[in-house]
Amino acid sequence: MSDALLHPASTTAYRAALDAAVTTLTRAMRRARRPVLAPDPAVAKAGVADVDLDQPLGSVAEALDEVDRLYLEHAVWFHEERYVAHLNCPVAVPALAAEVLVSGVNSSLDTWDQSTVGTLMERRLIAWTAERIGFGPAADGVFTSGGTQSNLQALLLARGEVCARLTGAEGLDDLPPEVLPRLRVLATPESHFSVRKAAGVLGLGGRSVVPVATDAQGRMDPEALDLALLELDVDGLVPMAVVTTAGTTDRGTIDPLAAIAEVCARHGVWLHVDAAVGGGLLASAKERHRLAGVAEADSVTVDYHKTWFQPVSSSALVVRDGRTLRHVTVHADYLNPRDAGVPNQVDRSMQTTRRFDALKLWLTLRASGVDEIGRWLDTCLDNAREAHRAAQDIEGLETFEEPQLMMLLFRHRPHGLDERATDEHQRAVRARLFATGSAAVAETVVDGRRWLKLTLLNPMTSADALAQVLGDVAAAGARVAAEHADGDRPVEVMV
Repeated sequence: MSDALLHPASTTAYRAALDAAVTTLTRAMRRARRPVLAPDPAVAKAGVADVDLDQPLGSVAEALDEVDRLYLEHAVWFHEERYVAHLNCPVAVPALAAEVLVSGVNSSLDTWDQSTVGTLMERRLIAWTAERIGFGPAADGVFTSGGTQSNLQALLLARGEVCARLTGAEGLDDLPPEVLPRLRVLATPESHFSVRKAAGVLGLGGRSVVPVATDAQGRMDPEALDLALLELDVDGLVPMAVVTTAGTTDRGTIDPLAAIAEVCARHGVWLHVDAAVGGGLLASAKERHRLAGVAEADSVTVDYHKTWFQPVSSSALVVRDGRTLRHVTVHADYLNPRDAGVPNQVDRSMQTTRRFDALKLWLTLRASGVDEIGRWLDTCLDNAREAHRAAQDIEGLETFEEPQLMMLLFRHRPHGLDERATDEHQRAVRARLFATGSAAVAETVVDGRRWLKLTLLNPMTSADALAQVLGDVAAAGARVAAEHADGDRPVEVMV
């Protein structure tokens, strides 16, 4: 028992367990020769089901061996140059060192008496991020589990503000039922799906999300937004918030934030910027100007575990006026009594128990610096542009547009296929690549057509690796097309 729980007498066993875990992980990383070795889903399911969780193996070493066989053997490696599918990044080594402290101490960042200086360090990082955004000294915020939670909390605050303005209602117990059905959230079809999800969670329903037209690059049209707000007023409906995006997941679109902020200010509407993807531009000396206007927002989502190269989970919601956070505050005598007189974060958060994830970013900034993070991101953006140029020189590949951030939309198009058949062809090509493990790419639908997608969020990716991925796509596409022409149906893998 003494070695099974962490305390001063078990530190030798603790260190041995960590050493064994690091050895297991690094061994698995070194033997990996591809982004993923995908198992047969049925075989993998049976292997997991066969584990008797009621019968321990008896040692950390044996348990790690089992995890190596079940999990690491088939893990998806985001550091691998040919992993170019989703918004997953290789992570900063200082952040991994911080994970040891985060899990070992196991602070809970909800109250002072569970975290002490950890609370102050998180609040300092929030203030630092707010300064980078351009907010003033009244700004505040809190770390969250990810962009979905950050967006949800932003809209909850917006709901609280509009209800307080219209009826004087304050707090979660005083929401005016006659107002809620009239509330509307304005966003574009390019906005993240978490906006619609948040509307449902907040009791507004999917119909409360009003689509705003975009330009040819998928950016919110400020004139269309102005017209939509005027139409809501005529219909007796209440705009609760406008959600803009700084880096959409498919095209990397950055809405014209400054122009939209002017429209929102004229109409007195809460402006939220979902910068879960584009927030990393705050670290870039070269590209930071692309977030011009973000300082006029009421709230901003930043995902450090995307374009800041931090381990999951590490996100934040930052607000221009810290007083708006009162809409999530609920007092509990045992936790955050009104007269405690010490700082706490549960007054700002939708969560109670919460990891000290801020320490990962803190240690990265202190060890490597924000400029280094910015250079990593700049390299990723350059890689996307290089991949676009390279794709145009490969027979059978066509691109959608020049990348706006780190995403490239492209597809393999055999001669003689109509649009519908070409769409289905992309799915078969991606499945072939995933099955062989030669490359991990994503797929999506834009403007009604199916495209393959590279998400280049690895600054270590070389030009040779990009050329290999694009060449593998073209080769897989040619093989799938040939099999189809011969009457053979290619094997499809669910991914």
